[in-house]
Formats: sequence, C-alpha cells, structure tokens
Amino acid sequence: MNKQKQSQPILEVKNVSKDFSGVYALKNVNMEIFPGQVTAIIGENGAGKSTLMKIVSGVYTDYDGKVELNGEEITFKNPKEAAEKGIVIIHQELNLIPHLTITENLFLGQEITNKFGLLDYSTMNKKAKELLHRLQLDINPATPLNQLRVGQQQLVEIAKALLLESKVLIMDEPTSAISDHEVELLFSIINDLRAKGVAIVYISHKLKELFEIADRYAVLRDGENAGAGMLKGTSRDELIQMMVGRDLRNSFSKQEIKHGDEILRVENLSFQNPENKKDYLVHDVSFSLKKGEILGIAGLMGAGRTEVLEAIFGMYPKYVTGKITVDGREMQIRSVNDAISAGIGLVPEDRKLQGLILNMDVEKNNTLASLDQVSKFGFISKIKEEKLSKHYVDKMNTKVSSSKMSVQKLSGGNQQKVVIAKWLATHPKILLLDEPTRGIDVGAKSEIYKLINELAAQGMGIIVVSSELPEILAISDIIIVLSESKLTAKLNRNEASEEVIMQAALVEKE
Repeated sequence: MNKQKQSQPILEVKNVSKDFSGVYALKNVNMEIFPGQVTAIIGENGAGKSTLMKIVSGVYTDYDGKVELNGEEITFKNPKEAAEKGIVIIHQELNLIPHLTITENLFLGQEITNKFGLLDYSTMNKKAKELLHRLQLDINPATPLNQLRVGQQQLVEIAKALLLESKVLIMDEPTSAISDHEVELLFSIINDLRAKGVAIVYISHKLKELFEIADRYAVLRDGENAGAGMLKGTSRDELIQMMVGRDLRNSFSKQEIKHGDEILRVENLSFQNPENKKDYLVHDVSFSLKKGEILGIAGLMGAGRTEVLEAIFGMYPKYVTGKITVDGREMQIRSVNDAISAGIGLVPEDRKLQGLILNMDVEKNNTLASLDQVSKFGFISKIKEEKLSKHYVDKMNTKVSSSKMSVQKLSGGNQQKVVIAKWLATHPKILLLDEPTRGIDVGAKSEIYKLINELAAQGMGIIVVSSELPEILAISDIIIVLSESKLTAKLNRNEASEEVIMQAALVEKE
C-alpha cells in the first residue's frame, strides 16, 4: 500500500447530482481521487457507485455539479473522449463483443492499420499476445471471445484497459469472476500502475481485498456521501455501518435444520470436454444431498464446480455420463426440461447472460420458467401472470417501483432475486445456486443467505457453488471440494476451514 499522501487530487467530483425521472441516484456527492493511490468506492447496490463512475467516464453527460481533472472542469460527450483524456473504466458487466476474437475486442475503436489503410492483424495479434502473456492467459488471441469462460473474459476486459495510457483507471468489481491466483496477478499490476502515478478507483463488495490493496475509501449510501478517509485504522465493521446504516455483524446466523431423507444422489458423474474428448471437465464425481441440507461446492476456477451443476441440470447431455437419482428414482436427465420436470432449478453464474432476459420486465422474467402455471391452451393469462409475479416480488422483497419495470434497470442484488424467484416459481425440490452473491453488496448477501436458510428449513435440498470461502463455510452443512475436475474432499461443517479447503483445492492430478 502506498504510504505517501498526495497533496493535490487528480480528479475531483464537486456537488454532483443525477436523477432519473425525478428519482435521485446521486445527490450532492463530493469525492477526491489522488494520483499514485488506490481509492476504494464502497456502497450497497443502488448506492450510486456505478452512476458516479458513468458520469466520470463519459457514459452519462447530463448531471448537476462538476467534475475536475487536474483542477480544470471537464465534460465528455462519450467514453471515448474520457479515455482520450486518460480516464478509463473496466466494467463489471463485460463490455465485450462475444463473436469477435480476443484481438478484435482488445483493439476495437483503436485499430492498427498498415500503410494501405487495412487492418494490421499481424501487429495487433502480436501486441495482444504480449498483453495476454502479461496476464498469464495462455490463449491464442485469434480465439473468439464466446469460447472463453467468464473469468477469462474478465481478464480480457482488464487487458483492454491496460492498452490505454490511463491517468485514472476505474475498476468495477474486477475480481468477481477470477481465481485467487489471478487476483494476486491483478494486484501486482495495480501496484505497478500505482508506482507509475496512476490513480486507481476500485469498486468491490469484497471488503477483505480492499484492505489488501486500497489506500483510501469513499462510502456512498442512497446516493449520498456517507464517509471517506484513509483505510488504515478503519475497521471492517465501521465500513459496513457506513454502507448500510446498521450493524450487520449478527445479520446472518445459520439455522440448525433437521435433515430429512436423501433427495439427490449423484454417482460417477463425468462431463467430457466438448473441445477435447480426452479431457474431462468433471471426472467421476459422486455425492448425495438430503432434504433441508445445504451442500457447498468449493474449488479454484476451472476445477469443475459450474460444470457439475450444468451436468446435473441436463445442459450438455451428449457429453455427460453417470447416475442421478431424485427421491429414490433414477432420472434420465437429457435436457433442461427433464431437469425441471425432476424438480431441479438452476440459478446460473452469469445472471445477465443466462438468467434473465434484460429487455423484458420483472413480471415476465419472474414467470418465465413457470408459464404452464399462468397459461391455458397456449395463451398466457395476464391476471395469473401478474398475481404469480407479485407473490414472488413480495416474497423476495425485490425493490421495484412496479413489476412492469425493466429488469435491466434493477441493481445486481435485485436482479439476482428475480432469477431466484423465477426458479422458486417452479416449486423445485432441489435448487442449484452458482455464485449466488457474485457482484452484490453485503446487505443483499445477507438477505440471500437468510432466504437459502428458509428454503432449506422448508425441506428443499440446496447446492451452492461459491468462490468465497467464508460464504461456503457460513452457509453449508456439507462441503465438497473439487480440484482439476475431481472430487478431492468431503467435509462436515465442523471439520471444514479455509486452510483445509484450500489444501484440497490445490491437489494436482497425478
């Protein structure tokens, strides 16, 4: 961490306000960002963090107040103008084009051409390869982006920002989908940039990593300043109280639930790699789940955690072998519809790409997987649809002005509630949750933990994949650990610890 205090900020936000149809997202916000330091922007979802960063980086141009760069007021017509002035943002929600190659994504808008005015792919591929090597991403830069996993795409997003000579680099949840090793690598890059005098604005809900990397903090709550200062000497509990206005230390306490009969048995589950028939994404994994039990799946990125859930849910039947038993009956799950019929629901890792239809409203997303309940003879009953949706909006405490509100306008935490509600409406016996709290704030996390507990108490069997070990330890009754596609440990709640889990997660193939 940089000990030196800079006397003059490089970027200043002065009395900035922004409203959407009369509802204020920001109100008289002030902030200072210093060169050669990392400033953590902290706040719950909906606190105004992303709105403020979109103003600073030229996405939103209509606002009250002013933004100054090196003491001069700046106004941008678009993000490209901001980038030209040295203000670059790495978005949490990937700002990439899936069907273009890695190189094409990296150089989009800043293409290199030859003397004939044609795209110089040779030079761009060479520079892209060097940049990927810097991020230890050993992938051909000519690979289409949609062939990469979410974590790898996140590294491409980071690489794109590093191409630009930035004075102020804004990172919005940069570690939400990358492994611990990649986090260490990112922190090393941040330290290099900080040493060169770059001002880093770092947004994250992972408070632990903020204490590792940040010099300063600025807290937003309900669109207003709630606190700012040097991070050294400030406690985690103090930050949380600034964020939410309440003490969350005791907000989640795992309920002891009596487990019922076995509801799910997975035997010798294997998932062949579609890209390489000799490789397995999941290899010979077996476990069981009881009614009311919460089973956590831990492991490093690429260990096969997500693939276990996808295999159970019938997403890639051509490549999956093994035996799946639900309520004592062997199931032939050869499609997603088979999984739903068997009483299984899946909340996917990438809620925006796989869990929601963003241009549809909350009501339609809520009922998307349960249309049979709200339709007759192929026609949807608007009254039934509205009633079912309202029930789950209320049950999940989803913060919406109306169920007709577009789901893309919701905060990350509320979007996640809509995805969970969609599957609860199918009345599942077994709920698969893949990174259920990824990219959402500490308050929304607490709500989702309580919901998971309540569902288990009602007899539902729940499987949770999470990259956050404290989360796995807090909510799970049983924990299985995967390493390089194989199960390497099965732990009871009372014998599990971060150290034990990590040892099992780092077991290498023989």
